[in-house]
Parts: sequence; C-alpha cells; structure tokens
Amino acid sequence: MVTGEMMYHRPVLLKESVDGLNITENGVYVDVTFGGGGHSKEILKRLGDGGKLVAFDQDEDALPNTINDVRFTLINENYRFIKQFLKFYGIRKVDGILADFGVSSHQFDEPNRGFSTRFDSNLDMRMSQRNKLSAYKVVNKYGYDALRKVLFEYGELRNANAMAKAIIDARTEHPINTTLELKAVLGEFLPKAKEHKILAQVYQAIRIEVNQELESIKEFLSQTPELLSMGGRLSIISYHSLEDRLVKRFIQMGQFEGEVEKDFYGNIDVPFKKVGALIVPSKDEIKNNNRARSAKLRIAERL
Repeated sequence: MVTGEMMYHRPVLLKESVDGLNITENGVYVDVTFGGGGHSKEILKRLGDGGKLVAFDQDEDALPNTINDVRFTLINENYRFIKQFLKFYGIRKVDGILADFGVSSHQFDEPNRGFSTRFDSNLDMRMSQRNKLSAYKVVNKYGYDALRKVLFEYGELRNANAMAKAIIDARTEHPINTTLELKAVLGEFLPKAKEHKILAQVYQAIRIEVNQELESIKEFLSQTPELLSMGGRLSIISYHSLEDRLVKRFIQMGQFEGEVEKDFYGNIDVPFKKVGALIVPSKDEIKNNNRARSAKLRIAERL
C-alpha cells in the first residue's frame, strides 16, 4: 500500500538517517526538511512522552501533511532560519538535527511547479510561493555574466557560455515563458543520448539560484554547532556534489572555504567529529525508489 507520505515524498535512507541521530526518548530533535513527514514519523516512533520534534518546510504544499501529535511542531519556514524560530519556541539546545536536501517527489511530480523535465509548465521552480525570484526571472532578466555563472557553477555545464548567449538571443525576440520553450531554445546543446542529463543539469542550476539553496545550506550548517548539545548528532542527506561538498567540508573543517587555523601542535579545533563512513542507498532501495540513486548520508557528532 502507498501511504500519503509515500505519495508526497518517499523518504530516502529512512532507517539509516534516523538511526544516525542516536535518539534518546526524552530528547529534542529537528527535521528541517519535513516534506511528506516520513522521517518525522520515524523519529516520533522512537521518542517517549517527554520527547519533542520540531520540523521545518518552506513549501506551503507540505502543510497538509502535518502530524497530529502533541510532541510535534511544524514551522512553515526555510531551514536557514532554524536558530531564530527555535528560539521563538523557547528552544536553545537540541539533541539531533536531520536534513534531507533536494527536491521532494511531490515538487517533481506536480506539473505546475516547473521542477521536472517531464512536463511543460510555466518557469517557476520556487520551493516557497512567497519567494519573489522565479525561474522565469532568472531566464528572462539575468544578464549574460550572471546567467553564465549560474549555469556553470550550479549546473556544472561545459557549454554555459554558449547556453547563456542562446537564451539571451532568444529572449530578445520574445520572453521564454515555459519549460518547453526553454528546452527548444537549448535544443542545439541537447544531443539525443544526453538530452535528459543535460536538461536536468540546466534545471538544477536554475532551481539552485531561484531558491538560494547553497546559501541556505551554509547558513543552516553554520548555526548547528551552537544549537546542538554536546554529543548531539547531525544526519544529513545530500543529492549532488555541490551540496555534499559543503556538508563534508563543514564536518571535517567547521567551515566551507579557506585554510583552517591550527594550534602550535598542528591540531585544528572543529565542532564535529565524523560518525561512521559515508552511507549510500542499497540496490534494493534504488530499485524501489529511483530518486534515491544519488543520495549520500553523512553523520556527525557535536564535540
């Protein structure tokens, strides 16, 4: 049977990511990417009466999935504001934080959201409808340098320069309104054998820019050392190298770029220690949920 949360979003690495939190019955936990509630429900199963779970989701479509449980609170906000909203609810320290980055199955499967290459829809790609920046604005309003940078840095596209020029040339004739129109504009860069892969990279680049995804991840991760109690756990699932690189470096170094300061003995002072090795989905999970194929789970403990 397919449950409601499975229809909205099938949770990836469900057992492994929740196991990684090392849950104590009366602890306080945060699920910053609520979606269909799959991870949250698993956390609640492991909490006692004195436990508490706070979840975040900026997408209004996720709100009907809220869980009727006195131990649960759902906040309709971006996880980049985690500290601010936890403080509003009187929470200064937590025992574990789970994040499942990326796009939910619901967002991919809802044609009018513009996230999927499978449908023709308006260029939107906003994870929150309150966001003023849309895919339409990126495609039709960004200058050449900004557009090229988005495609190259976030889509890792080798033809970013030529793609940006093709988009700008096309929009001088008329606005590019839909995903199908964008695909047509980029047709010369989409050989049949690689069409889906390249188009997915284009969509990824625009989506990351629209939702400021990498900036949000940086802001979120930067707040976790202060929020987590000693021994508290981070359990983070990422889906592409740009996300995973940020998570890996933050766990290892406590920062995202630059040289780390060392003491006289060459030691570095970092807020986390890595727990176990990188975890990826099993072949069975990928067979049952193709969207799990690129998932990577990293777990860390607050020192």
